[in-house]
Amino acid sequence: MSDTSPAGLRAFYENPAVPVASGPERSRRQARMLARALGPGPAVVVDIGCGDGSAASFAGPTPAGHTLVGIDWSQDALRRASHHMRHLVRGELTDGGLPLADGGVDAAVFAEVLEHLVDPDAALDELRRVLKPRGHLMLSTPNLAAWYNRALLLAGVQPIFSEVSLRGIHGRPGSQVVGHLRLYTARALRELLTASGFEVVRIAGAPFHGVPRVLRPLDRVACAAPSLASILLAHARRV
Repeated sequence: MSDTSPAGLRAFYENPAVPVASGPERSRRQARMLARALGPGPAVVVDIGCGDGSAASFAGPTPAGHTLVGIDWSQDALRRASHHMRHLVRGELTDGGLPLADGGVDAAVFAEVLEHLVDPDAALDELRRVLKPRGHLMLSTPNLAAWYNRALLLAGVQPIFSEVSLRGIHGRPGSQVVGHLRLYTARALRELLTASGFEVVRIAGAPFHGVPRVLRPLDRVACAAPSLASILLAHARRV
């Protein structure tokens, strides 16, 4: 029997072979949403689950006056992130929470993390704790109802992004196991954020860098309807 305990998941994510980067287009779109929300500085922005820091580098330099802090519990990820980010802190959402004061953060970036969590409710509670009142949450996660997943399900094929094992790919296209435990539709994500004490300002779409090249133009077009897009981008504010 495979180990699905938190300790087993920790070992999985500390494996350098497990991808911790995300697509550049998603990062750029999310960064534009953040810039519009924050306006001119100064502001404290935390990138929780920053991975290898490539998302910050794809997004470009931090706007003048803002401080960007990367947080991850994976030592391997932090080592790689040091090439892209100046301020890094080891921390996690559970077991005592993030090393941040209550209500001390202007904005939190939570990119491609929610789908990996055993307890997303507790994670959102912790994000709400560290954000200032009306502070911004910029969250992204794969879309279970992406346009191609709807077609795959009709054909009886396991949807992209969904995983039934941490040891291999079964029943769906693709070759990488990345540890997705939960998946969301646009409606489910909106309802979850609202129930967790956030006001959803906007949900937008972003393309997926793993879509075959011939289908990428269609994937970009689908972003106009977030419920069909590959990636869901949510801007929410702490109530």
